[in-house]
This record gives sequence, structure tokens and C-alpha cells, in this order.
Amino acid sequence: MTETPKDAVFDATRVVAGATRNRYDGFAIALHWITVVLVLVQFGLAETWGWFPRPTRHLLVIGHMSFGILLSLVILVRIVWRFTPGHRVKPAVTGLVELASTAVHWLLYALLIFQAVSGYVLRWSGGESMSFFGLQIPPLIPTVSKSTNHFIGDLHGWSGWAIIVVAVGHAGAALYHHFGLHDQVLVRMLPDGRKRAT
Repeated sequence: MTETPKDAVFDATRVVAGATRNRYDGFAIALHWITVVLVLVQFGLAETWGWFPRPTRHLLVIGHMSFGILLSLVILVRIVWRFTPGHRVKPAVTGLVELASTAVHWLLYALLIFQAVSGYVLRWSGGESMSFFGLQIPPLIPTVSKSTNHFIGDLHGWSGWAIIVVAVGHAGAALYHHFGLHDQVLVRMLPDGRKRAT
């Protein structure tokens, strides 16, 4: 099959970005692992701040909001980067496995977006400012009743757990591919994948 001009442009962009047909570019890899770290930090903060009295608890909540804003920015950049021509790689698997992998990726994106949006809504709908490392961001939406705000908080908490469950399944599948099937699924998202991918 001959390469079309469109394929040639995508390939050129991919090469400039440091990607290959089998491996993500360095920026995409960095965004992926930054997302992983921020999700784990956010989940850890949310699940442990209740163990501490003030002012420690307040500082942990501030940290959760601050890292949450960073995470929302990272998610936005990831989506823009993903849809920029030349940054997509060919599927590592085919058939139903490829379909399942794609579905899980989009589910994670949807959950992360919902989690970010619901975090802002939760804080602002309760009449409270967001805090970004001490910088106050006043409410941009009207306040709601306490019961509605509590429900939003429940949704935010449930989606956080859903992200962890889906992400653990995603990581487990990647490890199975690496250690069980011995393919390149995990390697192409590792920083040293350029040296090891074929």
C-alpha cells in the first residue's frame, strides 16, 4: 500500500515530536505519568485528610484543590495534544482487545473530566472559593442548597473511586501484556521505550 500525502504529513509531525508508529512521543509520555502521579496524590489526600485535626486538615484540603487545578490543566493539555495531527500511534492490539482498550481510555478521560468539573462545582456551589496554593479563585456559579451540594460531593467522591478502579484495571492489563503476552503495550509508554520498542 502506498503512503498518501496525509500519511506523510502525520509521519513527519510524529517524527518531529519524537514519536514513532509504535511509541508515544516524550511529551505524551510525560503527561501520562504526571496524570498518574496527580491522581494518586489527589486520591490519597481526599482519603486521609479526615485523619488530621486543623490546621493540618485545612492544609491538605488546600493541597487537594491546588493539585486538582493542576490535574485539570494537564487533562486539557493531554486532550489537545492527543488530537493534534501526528501524535497518535498505531494500535498495539487488534479486534475486540483494541476496542476494549479504546473504550477504557475514553472512560478514563470522561471520568477525569467529570472529576475535575465536579470539584469546581462542589466548591463553588457551596459558596466557597477554590484555592490554588493560596491564590483564591472566587465562586463563578450560584450557590445551591446544602443537600444538593452534599449530593455533588458524593458524586465527586464516587467518581474518584471509579477512576482508581478503572485505572487499576488499566494498569493490570498493561502489566499482563508486558509479563504475560510479552508485547510492546507497556514499553511504548515508558520513558526508555525508544530504546526498547521495535
